Amino acid sequence: QIKSVQGYWIILADTVTTLNGGCLWITLCAQIERRMELVRVVAHNTHKRMASCLQGHMCADAEKRHKKLPLTALSQAMVEGGNQLGEDSLIGKMMEVCGEAENRLAAELMQHEMQIEKDVLDPLSQLAEVDIPNILKQRKQLAKLVLDYDSARARSATKSIISGTNTQALTAKADLLKEEVDEAMNKVEMCKDQLAADMYSFFSKEGDYAHYFITLLEAQADYHRKSLTVLENVLPTVKAQQDSWMEKPAFGSGLDEHLKRSGREIALPIEACVMMLLETGMKEEGLFRIAAGASKLKKLKAALDCSTSQLEGFYSDPHAVAGALKSYLRELPEPLMTYQLYDDWILASSVSDPDKRLQALWVVCDKLPKSNKTNLRYLVKFLSKLTQDSEANKMTPSNIAIVLGPNLLWAKTEGSLAEMAAATSVHVVGIVEPIIQHADWFFPEDVDFNVSGAFVMPSPASNLNHLDYDCSTIERKRPGSMVGPESDTSRKDNTMYSSMLTTYRVNNY
Repeated sequence: QIKSVQGYWIILADTVTTLNGGCLWITLCAQIERRMELVRVVAHNTHKRMASCLQGHMCADAEKRHKKLPLTALSQAMVEGGNQLGEDSLIGKMMEVCGEAENRLAAELMQHEMQIEKDVLDPLSQLAEVDIPNILKQRKQLAKLVLDYDSARARSATKSIISGTNTQALTAKADLLKEEVDEAMNKVEMCKDQLAADMYSFFSKEGDYAHYFITLLEAQADYHRKSLTVLENVLPTVKAQQDSWMEKPAFGSGLDEHLKRSGREIALPIEACVMMLLETGMKEEGLFRIAAGASKLKKLKAALDCSTSQLEGFYSDPHAVAGALKSYLRELPEPLMTYQLYDDWILASSVSDPDKRLQALWVVCDKLPKSNKTNLRYLVKFLSKLTQDSEANKMTPSNIAIVLGPNLLWAKTEGSLAEMAAATSVHVVGIVEPIIQHADWFFPEDVDFNVSGAFVMPSPASNLNHLDYDCSTIERKRPGSMVGPESDTSRKDNTMYSSMLTTYRVNNY
């Protein structure tokens, strides 16, 4: 009869008839007991799952717990790896700094888990494994006392029937049985009062038990704040090391960033490729037009990204060198002739009068940022020198403008590469061709191609006669007065222009 909680309380109500407001008390206690059992199960499950989230060993001291954390193992591995790579390696520096940061994060995690164990896990364990089970044991004890009381009362009733014979010998026995009933009743009352007090206390402390979970969230918030502080303190150091590292890829980096980082005046890929082409590529037919082998081009770009001086193996493949130069120009985040001046370039190229068009192009060229203008001057001077061997290499100013111009200037618009090329290549060729053709007019200063002194100059070619231009004003000599009559080659350029432009779009985009 006492297997169910409600059945137990019904028996108790029948037995303890002296209670005031017995029915209400019994109902309330039954509800509390059901709640208490549910809380025990939930607290036990929560404790189990929460404990499994801890990375350290529970009940261990701080030092042992810290050593067993995965973050500590990671920290040790990173520091050891950094030491092995040494100070000459950026990866080594980064691993050492980050390893120390991971160790501080491990220390914060250790303190956090110890706090969670003390302020949340231990109280939950006490509640689920000690406090509530003790109350439930007391309930079982009360049930036993009730059965004892029933037995004593039954014996007393039996003796009362027998005592009706007025047998004097049984009177003393009846009194003894009555005392047993009273004592059993007192024990039931005492146990019932203690059980009720404990259950009421449990019910009144539910808010305190719920506060364990507020403590959990507060501890987690504090841990994450401290961890964030550790990371915020170390990030500036890591970024400073990254920014100060000189060996960064040139391809894909901004021109000013690369020049500042390397302390150069001319971008390394431009100077290196120009110097190699001056040595072995000036008479190579179809330079900048014929595609190089993909693997050779990839290797050369990687070598230039590493700032290596071991480039002897590429001198024999001028098409790979020319392809690397085109790739560098194309992969600049902003074209060498700049987005900002794109509309100005297009407007200048649309001037109908040839001499005024050159004047307009010169004005735009003069607006270029210093580093862009310096590198464009260097490149244009080389391309002008390349056209002097156009009978051998077939690369006239117009041909070079067709294949290289779209890598010097493009619109800042969304869309595919082919769409961008189709929209701008005609205008760009009209801009780049006259600049190459009249390179000494746009840039009258002589250029030392080995500007860094890091390369071996090619054998001196025949001396070139440079005209003396007045750079102090826009009102220069007419460009037409600086060139002779149209040669057969230049006439041939005009007839080849349309077909070359179409071929370039198809092959390169």
